Amino acid sequence: MGIFSRLKTVIESHVNSLISKAEKPEKMLNQLLIDMNNQLIDSKRAVAQAIADEKKLEREFTAQEAQAQDWERKAMLAVKAGDDELAKEALNRKQECANNAAVFKKQYDIQKESVDKLKVSLKALQGKIDEAQRKKNLLIARAKRAEAQQKIQATVSKVSGNNSSFEAFDRMAQKVDQLEAENDANLELENLNGDADLEARFAQLEAGDTSADKMLLELKEKMKALPPGENI
Repeated sequence: MGIFSRLKTVIESHVNSLISKAEKPEKMLNQLLIDMNNQLIDSKRAVAQAIADEKKLEREFTAQEAQAQDWERKAMLAVKAGDDELAKEALNRKQECANNAAVFKKQYDIQKESVDKLKVSLKALQGKIDEAQRKKNLLIARAKRAEAQQKIQATVSKVSGNNSSFEAFDRMAQKVDQLEAENDANLELENLNGDADLEARFAQLEAGDTSADKMLLELKEKMKALPPGENI
């Protein structure tokens, strides 16, 4: 099983455990991201070790190739010196190094291909974790909205089920309407009584003023009719 397969198995196992415990969404998401980042760190270490192994194999086959070339150079020197036996020994050593280089090169190619795939997988995993981080706040906000909606719905259901509360409001509204109607009626009666009194006072005043004027005129006419010099 590859490192990323193991990572997937660990994360899925922990997710199922958290969900089964019915943890709060915010707490669960935070814990998931912590676990994912911890596993990512372990994966990076594993990839780094794979890269180190690749570099080691590269150095090995490069060194073997360099030694093969050096033994070939030594064989040429032996041929120039007329020592064919020494030249053959050098060529045998060259072949041995070349064979080793071929083996290391094959292992290096396999390791490099594996490392390249691991790098792509690691980058993809990093992208998914970054995406999960971005989605976390949105999911938490959605979860909080859902919880708030549940609370509101529960409150509405509770109030709706309590008919006595609504009946009390209706009775209070009726009482207020009755008080307002009675108050309007009293004001109207007071206005009617006030208008009647005012009209009566003005009628009385007008009647009184007319009688006085008439009597005053009659008195003046009577005084004119008296003989001159008569004492009043």
